[in-house]
Amino acid sequence: MESYNYLLSLCVILMATKLFSILSRRAQLPQVVGALMAGLFFGPAVLGAITQHFFGVEFCLQPSTLLNRIAELGVIVIMFTAGMETNVDELKASGTVGFVVALLGVLLPLGMGAGLMYLFDHHVSFASAIFVGAVLTATSVSITVEALKELGKMSTRVGNTILAAALIDDILGLVCLTVITGIAGGDVQLGLVLVKVVGFFLFVAIAGLGYYRSMLWSNRAQSERNLRRYPVMGFAFCLFLAWAAEVVFGVADIIGAFAAGMIIAMSPKGQYISSKFDTIAYLLLTPVFFANIGLEVVLPKMSADVLLFTLALVIVSVISKLGGCGLGAMVCGLSKRQSYQIGLGMVCRGEVALIVAGKGVAMNLIDESYLGPIVIMIIVCTIITPIFLKGAFKGADETGNTIFEDKFMLEEQADEIEEDIFHRRSLLSQQTYGGE
Repeated sequence: MESYNYLLSLCVILMATKLFSILSRRAQLPQVVGALMAGLFFGPAVLGAITQHFFGVEFCLQPSTLLNRIAELGVIVIMFTAGMETNVDELKASGTVGFVVALLGVLLPLGMGAGLMYLFDHHVSFASAIFVGAVLTATSVSITVEALKELGKMSTRVGNTILAAALIDDILGLVCLTVITGIAGGDVQLGLVLVKVVGFFLFVAIAGLGYYRSMLWSNRAQSERNLRRYPVMGFAFCLFLAWAAEVVFGVADIIGAFAAGMIIAMSPKGQYISSKFDTIAYLLLTPVFFANIGLEVVLPKMSADVLLFTLALVIVSVISKLGGCGLGAMVCGLSKRQSYQIGLGMVCRGEVALIVAGKGVAMNLIDESYLGPIVIMIIVCTIITPIFLKGAFKGADETGNTIFEDKFMLEEQADEIEEDIFHRRSLLSQQTYGGE
């Protein structure tokens, strides 16, 4: 009967994430925080540790291959729907800003992370220090996307800039990791990585054109009726691009899913297809994804020195992303408030940071004792990002300005218009009656 235990696990996850989400909403927190906390509470880190301590047996939800696979589908669907909800014109307009935000959001964490290692260990090698910095460069945008959707800020300039920066950040992080691995003596070719990245975007363009043309033909052939085959074809297209991105081109699968979403949004029946994914997302995939993050958490025993390093790592991870990405946004002309929102949106870390850390351990560049601090850093960044993001958007409109800022701007514009009208009347009066 053990083979059917996954049904009970899914039941507990769905009920727990909904209950904790409701409690989070009542506490004026984003619901995604509740879903994350549900997995953390019912997993080995909290409930498992409590039952082990008092009863000598670990009684809690456990990570499994099935849950991992469902969670992977969950993050793919989150990015797929984000792509379908993205304003493509706004995203294009945010491309330059996104690149600057992503670039500074990689360089500053890289430098500050390496500096932190030198501060705590004067004898650390350059490759080891820079590898810890590389761990801090990776942004996990899926949590931020869900928070932005909940706040209704996905299609704003800030939302589009965060999306553009996160996608570019992923590519820059891949290049950064390749260079560092090469420095450390790994058998990695930077040229091949760049060729694969360029090849992926060419592949997406060709695949997107093929999908768009097939949808045009099908839409005309079926007299523009809404058919159930369209969402099925759209999801299959999403899964194919996600697979191709990860397996063929070595790019994150979520980038392929996001690209598929944008292509579908520009195609016939895009809105109809988008409307069909909300149900499957909130019924199963999204709750499992967020709960699984908490289930995967294992808190190791740490000494006082490691605890101090953990605290410093958390502070550096937040400040470096917030400062680097926020500065990049300000350089590109965004307001201080918008820059702060963008910086916060890029703070979240995730599984990519763990993958980079694992690679560092495998290459003997990162000591295993640092995995605990890295895990805690990821947990803290994952939880605080949606909380602070909601606070940053509180009282702000879709442009990112507060009501008072908008009122002040409108008053200034009204004064300028009044002065312009007065000036034009003066000129007209001079032309009519003659001047001196």
